[in-house]
Amino acid sequence: MTAIRPLGETFGAEVLDFAISAQTSAEESAAIKALWAQHKLLLFRNQALDEATLVRFSRYFGDLEIHVRSEYLSPEHPEVLYVSNIQKDGRKLGILADTEVGWHYDQIYLPRPAVGSLLMAHTLPPQGGNTEFADMTTAYQELPDDVKERLEGARAVQSYEAFNRAFSVPTSSEQKKRSPDIEHPIVRTHPITGRKALYLCPGMTTEITGWDAAESRAMLDYLFEWTVQPRYVYSHAWRPGDALLWDNACTMHRRDPFDQSHNRLMKRTTILPPLELAVPV
Repeated sequence: MTAIRPLGETFGAEVLDFAISAQTSAEESAAIKALWAQHKLLLFRNQALDEATLVRFSRYFGDLEIHVRSEYLSPEHPEVLYVSNIQKDGRKLGILADTEVGWHYDQIYLPRPAVGSLLMAHTLPPQGGNTEFADMTTAYQELPDDVKERLEGARAVQSYEAFNRAFSVPTSSEQKKRSPDIEHPIVRTHPITGRKALYLCPGMTTEITGWDAAESRAMLDYLFEWTVQPRYVYSHAWRPGDALLWDNACTMHRRDPFDQSHNRLMKRTTILPPLELAVPV
C-alpha cells in the first residue's frame, strides 16, 4: 500500500517514498491511478527526471497532447512543454513567463481537453512562484441547490484567444485555426470517476451560452469568487525535485508572481482522456 500525506483541506496528497524514475510495475501504476482519482492532486518529492522518463511516466495515465504553442516544446520530446521566463539565443524558452498567471484550466478551449497534467520543477527562484489549485468538485457539491438548478444543462464559451489577450499576447492565425472558441458544459461529469465538477475559469470562460449578457456576467463572477474560497484551495510552495500530477477535469490552477531576475523552468506533460470519453459532458 502506497503511503500518503494529505495536502489540502478537501483534496491533494503527497505520495511518500515513490521514485518516478524507477520502472513502474502494473500494480504500482494502478495504485497511483487510484490515488489520483481519489485525491485529484498528487505530489512526488525529490524526483530526478530526464525528459524521456517524464514522458514515459505520464503515458501511464493516457495519451499525451502536443501543445499548440510549438515554439515552447522540447526539441527532443515534443510532449514536454517548457514553462519558463528564461531566454536563449534572444527568444523565450518557455510559455507563461509573466509574473503571474491567473486561474485557468489547461486546454479547456479544446474539443478534447486535457484530463491531467504533470509538472516537474527544474529551475526555481529562491522564493515566489507558488502554484495554487482549486477543488472544483467540492466547490460544485457545496453550491446552493438553486444555483445548481440554474446551471443544469448550461454551457459556456471557452476562448484561448481571450486568455492570450489578457496577457497582451497575440494569437496567430494558425493558433486560431487549431483553437477556435468552443462551448463546454459548465458542470462537467468526470470522464473517469463520474463525479461532477464546475468546469469554468476566469482566464478562458467568456460567457454562458444563451443567457442575457448581464445575467451571464453576474453568474460567472459569482462562481469565480465561490470556487477560490480558502477551503477549496491548496497552495504549493515548490522545492527542487517536486513533481505535481493534477486532475485537469476537476481542478483549476494559477501561479503567484516571482522575481523575474531569477530563472524559473518547469517542464509539463499534458494527459488526454480516452477517445471514447473525450468530449466533456
